[in-house]
Amino acid sequence: MTIRIVSLVALCALVSVWTISPARVHPHVLAEAKLNITISPDGTVDQLSHVWRFDDFFSQTVMFEFDKDADSKINATEQAEISKTIVESIGEYNYFEAVISNGKEVKMAKPTNLNATFDNKILVIRFANSPLEKVPLTGKVSFGIYDPTFYTSIEFVEDTDVTVTALPASCKSAVVRPNADEALAQNQGNLTDAFFNDPQGTDMAKIFATRLEVSC
Repeated sequence: MTIRIVSLVALCALVSVWTISPARVHPHVLAEAKLNITISPDGTVDQLSHVWRFDDFFSQTVMFEFDKDADSKINATEQAEISKTIVESIGEYNYFEAVISNGKEVKMAKPTNLNATFDNKILVIRFANSPLEKVPLTGKVSFGIYDPTFYTSIEFVEDTDVTVTALPASCKSAVVRPNADEALAQNQGNLTDAFFNDPQGTDMAKIFATRLEVSC
């Protein structure tokens, strides 16, 4: 049975995820991430390049679901189906990217090159995409990865796992790892009923997401 990877895990989480404090929600899918942000010569954001390496259990689950010929390997056809499923699923959540320019969310283009492979039976996803509109590096721009359901934890293990290429000399960058309690306290004024009942989804996960902040 083919599954929509992100949609499946999100569905499992949605039943209970908002019945308890988001700070107490534990992810069930884990991935180590690397992110490189490339800056264009004109000082705008060119693209975000991702590598996500998932945990053993989730990797085995994906292989089981998509290994149609049951040979314990993923062939080119099966690989293409995995890649297609992932890009369609995460598209519902802006590709799990939290790009914020001076307080405004940046919409990202659909990745055209998402590639899902297995490295020693570990699922590895690679893709790159760009903002739909130009994003100049003025003021504060932040870049992070988040799952709005809190079901998937995609984390930068080291601060060096998120980098910027061609950052102008006049700009500074820093990796921010929010403390959950502090983040809730700082954003308490924004957590209204409308926030939690927004049919378009909530941004609570972005509050807790590790991010790179660029100030120019």
